[in-house]
Amino acid sequence: MVAIYEPKGRALEYAPLACNLYRGCGHKCTYCYAPQVIRESRDTFHSSINPRKNILAEIRKDAAKLRNDPRRVLLSFTSDPYQKENDEHKLARSAIEILHEHGLSVEILSKGGMRATQDFDLLGAEDRVAATLTSVSDDIAREWEPGAALPKDRMAYLELAKSRGLVTWASLEPVIDPAESLEIIRQTHTFVDKFKVGTLNHHARSKEIDWRRFGLDAVELLEKLGCDYYIKKDLREAIG
Repeated sequence: MVAIYEPKGRALEYAPLACNLYRGCGHKCTYCYAPQVIRESRDTFHSSINPRKNILAEIRKDAAKLRNDPRRVLLSFTSDPYQKENDEHKLARSAIEILHEHGLSVEILSKGGMRATQDFDLLGAEDRVAATLTSVSDDIAREWEPGAALPKDRMAYLELAKSRGLVTWASLEPVIDPAESLEIIRQTHTFVDKFKVGTLNHHARSKEIDWRRFGLDAVELLEKLGCDYYIKKDLREAIG
């Protein structure tokens, strides 16, 4: 398959199938691993955002091969399906429609905030809606994710999804500041159905964090609040 693929490594802990609609991402997250993965400079990756070549046609071909597969297709890993450029190209909507036509469900993972609500009318009980949450502080978000939606906007997106009967989850990875991640749980647990908690990879700041302490604190809080959660392998290993 060309457009839809089976993730490996850490990504596989998030979704069994995935599809990236764009090459490049304007969110400019300082911790982003995608430029390295696709062998592109960070400047180019964050400034030159284009639909992947023949992406909708390729999704249709792959979806036909996967017809009625129970595994959800995640949009997206190496780009955001609801970055600003999607307002023009509408690839996310078209991709969801094609996948649904072939009996496939989707998971939307976005830092686009309320921009990512534009296709809620297409989503149903088998689909999932998610956001990457790294802080509750606008200042931290602007420093680390200057082009992405601010924290309250992303939380509002999840809260609206929950109010519409959609199943939600939050990715607490990367963890930039353990205290911020714990506060995210406190502020969102009433409308987030599941938390997926990880660490911070490929960044010098990771060495400054006591991952065992954070992991234990996160599990304690999640248990106390009665949350459903998944601790990613890296953090499980740190907890011991």
